[in-house]
Amino acid sequence: MATPSRVTAVLGPTNTGKTHYAIERMLAHRTGVIGLPLRLLAREVYDRIVKARGPSVVALVTGEERIVPERTQYWVCTVEAMPLEIGADFVAVDEIQLCADADRGHVFTDRLLRARGLHETLFMGSDTMRNAIAALVPGVQFMKRDRFSTLTWTGSKKISRMPPRSAIVGFSVENVYAIAELIRRQKGGCAVVMGALSPRTRNAQVALYQNGDVDYLVATDAIGMGLNLDIRHVAFSSTAKFDGHRMRGLFPWELAQIAGRAGRHTENGTFGITGEARPMDDDMIDAIENHRFAPVKKLHWRNETLEFGTVERLVRSLEAPTSNDWLTRARDSDDLVALKNLSEMPEVRDRVKSPQDVRLLWDVCRVPDFRSSAPMEHASLLVRIFEFLKAGRVPSDWLAKAMERIDKTEGDIDAISKRLAYIRTWTYVAQRKGWVEDETHWRDETRAVEDRLSDALHARLTQRFVDRRTSVLMRRLKQKETLVAEVNDKGEVTVEGEFVGRLDGFRFRQDASSSPDEARTLQQAAMQALKPEFHLRADRFYNAPDTEMDFTEQGGLMWGTTAVGKLVKGAEPLRAQVEAFVDEEAGPDVVEKVRRRLQHFIDRKTAALFEPLLAMSRDEALTGLARGFAFRLVESLGVLPRDAVGDDVKQLDQDARGALRKHGVRFGQFTIFLPALLKPAPTRLRLVLWSLYNGLQEFPESPPPGLVTIPNITEVPKQHYTLSGYHPAGTRAIRIDMLERLADLLRAKDSRAGFEAMPEMLSITGMTLEQFADLMTGLGYKAEKAERPKVKTVELPAPSTSTAPIPEEESVLAPPPEPEAPVEGAEAAPVEMEVYFSFSWAPKPRFQRAERPQGDRPRGDRPARPQGDRPQGDRPKRAEGDAKPQGERPPRADRPQGERPQGDRPQGDRPQGERPQGERRDRGKGGDFKGGKGGGKFDRNDRKDGGKDGGKPQGAKSFEARPPRVEKPIDPDNPFAVLAALKNKV
Repeated sequence: MATPSRVTAVLGPTNTGKTHYAIERMLAHRTGVIGLPLRLLAREVYDRIVKARGPSVVALVTGEERIVPERTQYWVCTVEAMPLEIGADFVAVDEIQLCADADRGHVFTDRLLRARGLHETLFMGSDTMRNAIAALVPGVQFMKRDRFSTLTWTGSKKISRMPPRSAIVGFSVENVYAIAELIRRQKGGCAVVMGALSPRTRNAQVALYQNGDVDYLVATDAIGMGLNLDIRHVAFSSTAKFDGHRMRGLFPWELAQIAGRAGRHTENGTFGITGEARPMDDDMIDAIENHRFAPVKKLHWRNETLEFGTVERLVRSLEAPTSNDWLTRARDSDDLVALKNLSEMPEVRDRVKSPQDVRLLWDVCRVPDFRSSAPMEHASLLVRIFEFLKAGRVPSDWLAKAMERIDKTEGDIDAISKRLAYIRTWTYVAQRKGWVEDETHWRDETRAVEDRLSDALHARLTQRFVDRRTSVLMRRLKQKETLVAEVNDKGEVTVEGEFVGRLDGFRFRQDASSSPDEARTLQQAAMQALKPEFHLRADRFYNAPDTEMDFTEQGGLMWGTTAVGKLVKGAEPLRAQVEAFVDEEAGPDVVEKVRRRLQHFIDRKTAALFEPLLAMSRDEALTGLARGFAFRLVESLGVLPRDAVGDDVKQLDQDARGALRKHGVRFGQFTIFLPALLKPAPTRLRLVLWSLYNGLQEFPESPPPGLVTIPNITEVPKQHYTLSGYHPAGTRAIRIDMLERLADLLRAKDSRAGFEAMPEMLSITGMTLEQFADLMTGLGYKAEKAERPKVKTVELPAPSTSTAPIPEEESVLAPPPEPEAPVEGAEAAPVEMEVYFSFSWAPKPRFQRAERPQGDRPRGDRPARPQGDRPQGDRPKRAEGDAKPQGERPPRADRPQGERPQGDRPQGDRPQGERPQGERRDRGKGGDFKGGKGGGKFDRNDRKDGGKDGGKPQGAKSFEARPPRVEKPIDPDNPFAVLAALKNKV
């Protein structure tokens, strides 16, 4: 007598070991079948049983995968693929509470009503199914299992504060990817698990999490269906989802199913929300923590007795109602919708003529829409498959072309995921018996393509959402293992073979691609290698020569191409201090060694470049005003505008000036400076030291070396030009030393009568005539532009030493040719004109004088003569016996009298009758107490200095110089004039 089958319902919350109990019970029987809700979970259980009994007796049957050995004893399947006709000793169905699911509930209800083992049947699920199972399954026994650990609500947490070993749940692909990207940036990476992943990809992603390579998991609600992972906290990014028809809130038991993944076995777990998820109310929190939910009152059901006479009869049988109070007819599922769509197509309706055709059409309509395409798009694919099957089988060449389009591993995550969805369709087709010509070949081929795409998808997911470097370091540090770290000759720091940053001088630059939360991990790992490296580098740096070091124009200190410090303000401009760039982890000894070496470098650099200035500051022979003036020069780093110290210069006697000149000081008309400090190197350092001492945030850059003039930018302060060794004038700034050379030439010119620019002046400045006129205007001169006929100069032939007779046609004594008679009506040849400038001194008046006739003012009331803005300067000595340079104005005897009114000439600053006796007023050609014709203001010390500073020697007479001889142009058509000029030249 056969033993009656025992039916048991093992009910309880998650983490009660229900699935583990079912596996143990199945293995206790000779044969068995277990149905699981997900392909991923089926694969996990299959691997566990294979490990226990071997692959030769375990079969795996899902919609897209079929592994059936010849001596199969145990079948691991999805609920839809469970074989009910094999008569197994043991049958189990997991997650039986899905009988209440609107989409798949009718399949689980059918297994609840019809799936039975010969000896034992188990239904595992939530305690909410107790009443329904008791009403629908006679003689059922119930087994209650309590949760091994507690589940606690922790509220809302930001993702950046999410604890390790957390799972963040999203309900769309876009949401899952967005969260995973955020975790990668903030936490170093995460694993991604979705129901749409292939088992191979899912297993690879789960392995990342389980192995500790990442501490975070981002998943859909697929993890709620029995996936056993080491999760301590579950965070919901949303409490609503799209169920294929509408957006709806999750039921409490659905939330509990997912939250129950936290806390495996005896380890307690927590759950909460994150992001924009709606907070849960107290009643729902209490229900999840204590596993108290409303019992299931209705199970979704669909008639299992189908009629295949015609399509219409099949549809009516699928839509047949039920009279059971516990059951409700399921809404139209995808296969029923596809059947209705195909039955309305003429090309399909005309081909369905027998019950076998109806059964074939129904089998085709049950092909899942893995692509999640539109209903009519999916219907068109089903029509093509039905047409192939109606003619026999799916052609191998057509299937091969379809596989070839799919078998591509390049592309991003979305592209590979789409190909995986397509290959799942052909995998399902290849698993159907009699649908393809060579079933074994195409099953293996579709599985191989799926594996390749799965591996490619796993690689893309890992590349996008996992920072492998950080995950490796975190796992090693967590395990308290000694990390293997190295620093190569380029300063690249690697830990466990992973690049973590660069050692830039004595500072560790962490790789910018690391997440902020993992920065501390990378820093901790890298410092294990850098501690000895810091000391080695400090020793090399301390013994390095000064030639390997330099300073930047913004005050940085460089060792080769590496920044190792910066200059800071010192007590004096020439005593700048240094600040070393050294990480604190290097230790105080390294910091002090680097700082001391940098201080030695900048001290020696300052002493070498400013040696004349430092020697002058140490000269004890300088006393009184000379020492004070030397202090002013040191304070201004060797360059002083003369107009700023004009009064101090006047107070210096010749002995003081001579003492300063011994140190290289030059008293120029515009600037007082040391020529040795105008070189590029001292100028560059001067700008840095002055900017440091005056607290500038951005330092002026020194001009490129070798330029005589540079643009005069109005936004740049004049003092910056002076420190750079330039004097602004007009739209250009001219180099100080070249300006003084120009001033020496201008001093020989008559600045009142006016003069033209000499070629030497243009050569000194390197300017065109127009640019030179702008420069002179900036220096205080008036430039008058005019035109005149250009004079052609005749080049005379060199005198010949030959005694041979000169041919008559070449002789200068030959009679001149007859001039050509002018042609009546012909135009005269154009006269070539040239532009020239006349420059005269145009000082700015100190006051505005009222206009009145010259004759109305008494001589004794003459106001002070304005001195103008013309600066003073050193005047080069004239060798004894040299003629005094004359101006370009004509001799006084040739100048017409009365040509210039007396009122146009400024008068002296003292009435004539008040001049003391015996005092002589020297007036040179330039007039108004000028030190020479083009010199600066009159200075008694300059006169005592023998003219070195622009004045005349004491007692020098004022006399009229003989005007230079002006040679008239030679008429080349006049042979007598040419002969006379030739004789004079010889």
